[in-house]
Amino acid sequence: MVDWIVSDGLTPYQDAVAAMEARAKAIAMGEAREAIWLLEHPPLYTAGTSARPADLTDPDRFPVHETKRGGQYTYHGPGQRVVYVMLDVGARGRDVRAFVKALEGWIIGTLAEFNVTGELREGRVGVWVQRPDKPLTVT
Repeated sequence: MVDWIVSDGLTPYQDAVAAMEARAKAIAMGEAREAIWLLEHPPLYTAGTSARPADLTDPDRFPVHETKRGGQYTYHGPGQRVVYVMLDVGARGRDVRAFVKALEGWIIGTLAEFNVTGELREGRVGVWVQRPDKPLTVT
């Protein structure tokens, strides 16, 4: 069983990280169930391990939080639902790339159940939903 957690309002990034680290530790110790957490953050950037400060054109616009994940900068903010997955990758084959690919397929399939078309985009990370009211940006 996996717990689904849905937070209303905006969750500060530091609070989310602290909660996830505590939950992950409890999961590893067999003291808590795996969880999927849906939330929104106030406007912020996360900086992955490949982020270069020179790439952030307006570094003072929003707070920047360094993360342990790969990648570069990612914007998070109101209206963008973030899904944090606290699952035991080791119990699912230990292949992180295969795990992420499976998650992408799961997300696209779940969105389809709600008549929302999710897609992968060449050169981009994650699952994307095209919005007719928003023009596509340069990739």
